[in-house]
Amino acid sequence: MKFSEQIKPISYLKAHAAEIIRELGEGGEPLIITQNGEAKAVLQDVASYEQTQETLALLQILALGNRQIEEGKVIPANEVFEDILRRRRAG
Repeated sequence: MKFSEQIKPISYLKAHAAEIIRELGEGGEPLIITQNGEAKAVLQDVASYEQTQETLALLQILALGNRQIEEGKVIPANEVFEDILRRRRAG
């Protein structure tokens, strides 16, 4: 993806809104909107947005897991399995 081809001024968005929405819905690349020469917004289709949010959620879970490992807040798997077996035998 070439971001340079996907940068448009806000005036372009105003004049071509329906066309832009149609292209995004067809799987078009995200569009960066500028105002006074500065990037101000990114437009993307809903499916891509949802995928991005899911990816971010997974990355947050991985970061949390890594942090817990670094802090020693983990239990070796064999200890967990032994505990489960002990509880099943006792129950």
